[in-house]
Amino acid sequence: MLDLSLSNARSRLCNGVSRRNFIRIGALAPLGLSLPQLMAADTGAGSARAKSVILIYLGGGLSHHDSFDMKPEAVEQIRGKYKSIATTVPGLQICELLPKTAQVMNKLTLVRSGTHENDHHETATNWVLSGRFGTPFGDHPAIGAIVAHETGFSGAVPPYVAVPKNPSFTWELGKSVWLGGRCESFKAGNPNDANYRVRDLSAPTGITPQTLERRKSLLAAVDQLADRVKGSDQIATYDEFSRKAAEMVLSPHAQAAFAIEREETKTRDDYGRSEFGQSVLLARRLVENGVRFVTVNYGGWDHHGDIFKGLDKKLPEFDQGYSSLILDLDQRGLLDDTLVLAMGEFGRTPKVNDKAGRDHWGRAGSMLWAGAGVARGRVIGATDKNGAFVTDRPVRPADVAWTVYESLGIDPAKELLTPEGRPVSILAEGATVTELFS
Repeated sequence: MLDLSLSNARSRLCNGVSRRNFIRIGALAPLGLSLPQLMAADTGAGSARAKSVILIYLGGGLSHHDSFDMKPEAVEQIRGKYKSIATTVPGLQICELLPKTAQVMNKLTLVRSGTHENDHHETATNWVLSGRFGTPFGDHPAIGAIVAHETGFSGAVPPYVAVPKNPSFTWELGKSVWLGGRCESFKAGNPNDANYRVRDLSAPTGITPQTLERRKSLLAAVDQLADRVKGSDQIATYDEFSRKAAEMVLSPHAQAAFAIEREETKTRDDYGRSEFGQSVLLARRLVENGVRFVTVNYGGWDHHGDIFKGLDKKLPEFDQGYSSLILDLDQRGLLDDTLVLAMGEFGRTPKVNDKAGRDHWGRAGSMLWAGAGVARGRVIGATDKNGAFVTDRPVRPADVAWTVYESLGIDPAKELLTPEGRPVSILAEGATVTELFS
């Protein structure tokens, strides 16, 4: 089920208009149109390597020691219980619970040197999802929201989709913040649910196409009213959003993009009949149909206790879905212009604690990059013998965001205006991780 709720009634549209003034128009209610706040971002991107981005967000913090940066020579309290296995990259080994991912490592780059100085979920999540440090509440728009603002719509599909929803701990993260509602993510729900249906892309029960068309004509009245309101762009702006919302509801293209049930049974089985497996499959369908940025929210990695019990389930699930995504994109020719990034907000502590878990550790973590010109079969960066600190090529949150923006042809140093008219650069620091591409 699609979540279109607006958690902050005082937040503003991208042009500074209060969305509280516009989200309730009775004539649109029968359509279920809570979508206008998602619509119509400004366009304009330069030369780009990528057409789309799939961000697989491993919320909670994946243990690098037990996945992609294993330390088999360390003492047991550090190395954990898992053995290393060979991959398709000579000399590179990863966790034994990732055998399918091991077979696709020659199609991607492993970065072992993600690093920052924050060990709190909310603060770190907002940092890595935006590239800018701020409060736990999130002071800066997520990368996906910036992409929505800068690239706009491709036909009737939204530019920014979250599957099943934005990351969340004590509150929703990965939001548009001061960019406003039209840059917010379109929340696609859980595609592994029985009879999965994106509510607002289907006609309400009992509503005929003719009725929908009649209600769509009501938007023309709003448009006409806007023409009569001299010196004000507020109604015109809302009308633009509403028109896009109606186009999505009525668009076979938009409906087809989310129609995961059209996939062959074997394909769905290959990805795995789990929330994560079906989410990354849906992500593939979305970028295939023009969505520019998809966040796949795959949390549950915060293993302060019984970490190996948790990873016994999580790692095979990730292994199946992630490897299938890479292979599928590659076979379809989509990996050439789709950037795929898998990361969490931090790694885990080197030592296993007295609860058989690992705690938060921002100083080191691993991430996977693939597609859109990313080198194949490469390892960037390193940590010390205990996996505690980065010893080679640190990659910070701003560098990650900078690289994503540049790949999409967006200038990371571009200044945007807040609703108050204050200029704010997309990123305050950072640089492209050139080793990914050279």
